[in-house]
Amino acid sequence: MADQIAKISEVEFGVELPAFDPDTSIENVRRFGKYVGWGGGRFTDHDAARKEGFPGAIIPGVMSQGFLGAMIHRWAPSAQIKVIDTIFRAPVLVDQPHTITGVVTNIEEDLKQVEIDITITNEANETRVQGTATIELPA
Repeated sequence: MADQIAKISEVEFGVELPAFDPDTSIENVRRFGKYVGWGGGRFTDHDAARKEGFPGAIIPGVMSQGFLGAMIHRWAPSAQIKVIDTIFRAPVLVDQPHTITGVVTNIEEDLKQVEIDITITNEANETRVQGTATIELPA
């Protein structure tokens, strides 16, 4: 299977999407916070986050979901994301390497929809975020 797909007929059940390593740098999180109006210390300052009981600055949940969407669109640029349903099991830490993976778990060709199980793991291979995305693709 190619690294990118354009239509539903190209999708195969069980295929793993190309892994994606998001930019979790503090600079990127600060830039994101500036544009969405968030600048709290727990996201942009490791010491401030530690004072709140975190091991360091954390990626905002909505930014993690944005990373999931980016991984899907790298694989299927023409996809329309209908739903991303996530469970945040543990914080995604700023300045730490993380990998996003996905696997196709259902194909509804008549609806032109694909379901993908998605996961964010850290360098220790611990699951930080898991969930399911439903996308729609052209016929």
